[in-house]
Amino acid sequence: MGDSVACGIMMKNISICPEMPYKDSKTLLVTVYSIVFAIGLPANCLTSVLTFVQIQRNKVIAIYIFSLSLCELMYLSTLPLWIIYVQDEHHWKMGLSACRVTGFIFFCNIYISILLLCCISVDRYVALVYALESRGKRGQRKAILIVCFLFAMVAIIHSPVFSMEDNPPDVNNMTCFETFPLDTKLASFNFARFLFGFAIPFTILIFTNYKIFQSTKTSTSLSCRQKAKVKYLAIAIIVIFLICFAPYHVVLVIRSIYFMLHQSCSCPFERDIYSVFTVFLCLSTANSIADPIIYVLVSENVRKDFYRNVRRWRLNSSRLNSSINHRTESGKLKMEKESQEGVLREENKKVPNSSHIQKTCDSGKDQADGS
Repeated sequence: MGDSVACGIMMKNISICPEMPYKDSKTLLVTVYSIVFAIGLPANCLTSVLTFVQIQRNKVIAIYIFSLSLCELMYLSTLPLWIIYVQDEHHWKMGLSACRVTGFIFFCNIYISILLLCCISVDRYVALVYALESRGKRGQRKAILIVCFLFAMVAIIHSPVFSMEDNPPDVNNMTCFETFPLDTKLASFNFARFLFGFAIPFTILIFTNYKIFQSTKTSTSLSCRQKAKVKYLAIAIIVIFLICFAPYHVVLVIRSIYFMLHQSCSCPFERDIYSVFTVFLCLSTANSIADPIIYVLVSENVRKDFYRNVRRWRLNSSRLNSSINHRTESGKLKMEKESQEGVLREENKKVPNSSHIQKTCDSGKDQADGS
């Protein structure tokens, strides 16, 4: 009883949990962020290029994978800032606006990725289970509208991050969206994130992929290779979801429940669970290197697609180079021709005109006759 009272008095006097074990996770966070950035950036760039080619071939699912790659590239662009933040002992020194934008991109990336994974599963489900009914109804225009709606909805829901932490005590020595302990509003928002951003999408994933498994078993129109591709894609999406997003949201809701039950003294629990929370945060970041895996499982022949695009790029480059060389040679010939014409004009000026010579000859003849 005395400990709880003392803890309550201490919590009233401070707004931030002291002695958080930030240093314990420093090496892990920097290592994971660096690896994800080094692998994810080129992998997602390549995936976005290849899926853009698939979009030009009217592949509906390519819209979702292309959007997923763009979302991951946006998040990957913020990882260097997070690395600097962790190396500075969780002191954000890049300004409040940069913190808000970076946090906004982080939160949006998680839930846009989750919803796009759901879109991929639902699209596969409709294409396989309702193959005849959906023919002509699954268009790229609808997919683009769905993606735009998801981006707008997630952005609007997370727009309050721009009004959080309006008056930090020291702008150059603050944390960035690491609230220890939680407050009532943030704990309530975490419950909503768990329900609408994780539990409901996970239910949709389980249902659609279960139906996909059933459909592929009884399908006679798919080859064994195509059936294997469909199954591996379904398994990959579920595994990515469980590894990257489930642990993070489970710890998130555990923290929120504990805070609601022990609002006066949650700092000791926050310190104890912080290392676990950090590991799961790293797993959520690893989602950024999972998109190429999905593309590999969706594409019929990745190697052929890759080499076809490389050959096309080389052909276009050679055509561009030949065009540039042709223009250069034409320019050189034109310049040489103009210089030759200039020399001839100069020589013509120096040589007397034939009419002038004729006049000189005539005048000389007249003088001779006169004499």
